[in-house]
Amino acid sequence: MDIFLPEGNGPFPVIVSIAGSAWFGNNTKDRAFAIGKPLLERGFAIVAVNHRSSREAIFPAQIHDIKAAVRFLRANAKKYSLDVRFIGITGDSSGGHLSALMGTSKGVREHQVGKNRISLEGSVGNFTKESSHVNAVVDWYGPTTFQKVDSCGSSFSHSAPNSPESTLIGAPIQESNDLCALADPITYIDKNDPPFLILHGDADYIVPLCQSIFLDKALKERGVASELIIVKGGEHGKGMWVDEYTGRMVRFFEDELKKTR
Repeated sequence: MDIFLPEGNGPFPVIVSIAGSAWFGNNTKDRAFAIGKPLLERGFAIVAVNHRSSREAIFPAQIHDIKAAVRFLRANAKKYSLDVRFIGITGDSSGGHLSALMGTSKGVREHQVGKNRISLEGSVGNFTKESSHVNAVVDWYGPTTFQKVDSCGSSFSHSAPNSPESTLIGAPIQESNDLCALADPITYIDKNDPPFLILHGDADYIVPLCQSIFLDKALKERGVASELIIVKGGEHGKGMWVDEYTGRMVRFFEDELKKTR
């Protein structure tokens, strides 16, 4: 990870940023910083993180790495001038998926679907006794229900054996109901999850808009604060990163930060 501190005297509230790569990237910190830069300018420390590629290790390795990063920040807060009373998280595409999963898996150490049981928390790093919870989530057009992506009008087959989702779980998604459920953020939602802001373009045919609609609906049904902003004409990463929407992200995190003070 790279830690960027704003000007002034700390400690500073924290935003963890995860760049999308279809889970194939393992060195995406530069893009992660670009996502968080508007927040750095508003007094947040930005932590741009990497995670293992799905070609190196299948799920849940990726969420283990992000949770380990958050635990590291809490354990080393004083050293890096961080105010870990507030840790928000954001990411786009696959980074949005991991950000959403960080929010919905709050307090869930293990989970079983069918005969498949995984540890969500993992044991990566030296600070496993620290909490990995986050206070707020901004999800930019991340996938949320793997087996429904193709039914929503995707421009390519997410069900293919070599698709990003199939590679992530280590099996073709349409043949792996239980493994998909374990990787879907929607699986873990409960009323104790942090608030969400979700942004998605209605012209996104890589990760169709339905994915965010499903997540927003499920969050609200379970009593979690959620707002979905649908960007007219927004594509997958195009037409999204403008002041109107990055500013909305900043205001959301600022509003949630106030609730912890």
